[in-house]
Amino acid sequence: MKLNAIQPDAGSRPKRKRLGCGVASGQGKTAGRGHKGQKSRTGGKIMRGFEGGQMPLIRRLPKRGFTPRNKVTFQLVNVEALARFDEGQVIDAVTLFEAGLVRNAVEPVKLLARGDLAVKLDVRVSAASAAAIAKVEAAGGTVQTQAGV
Repeated sequence: MKLNAIQPDAGSRPKRKRLGCGVASGQGKTAGRGHKGQKSRTGGKIMRGFEGGQMPLIRRLPKRGFTPRNKVTFQLVNVEALARFDEGQVIDAVTLFEAGLVRNAVEPVKLLARGDLAVKLDVRVSAASAAAIAKVEAAGGTVQTQAGV
């Protein structure tokens, strides 16, 4: 095989349209751009959201609220979901992820109080509601939360 003999696969590199090469070419004169106007010009791009000079929707709507940069979003787990685990098991984000109760093993997890728990568990989460802590402790378990979250 020689470098000058290498050919691309058939159809993998279609021929480019040769624009403005006479009326008979099918792409002559206006070269498929229609007649006049901004979109027919070279570099005549229109920015996203442009409405022909009318005040764009994004600027007509009022600005509302505030989104903090360091907002913490928790993955929520209820006490009733912990009933599937074995007695005395340590429950943390990785365990919950492996059980399919949370989507991510790294993001913070918050324990909420819906449902009942009859199994003694050692729960280690980022945060927990007071009622959830009371339910786990009433079942004989413990809850450890991270102080920084």
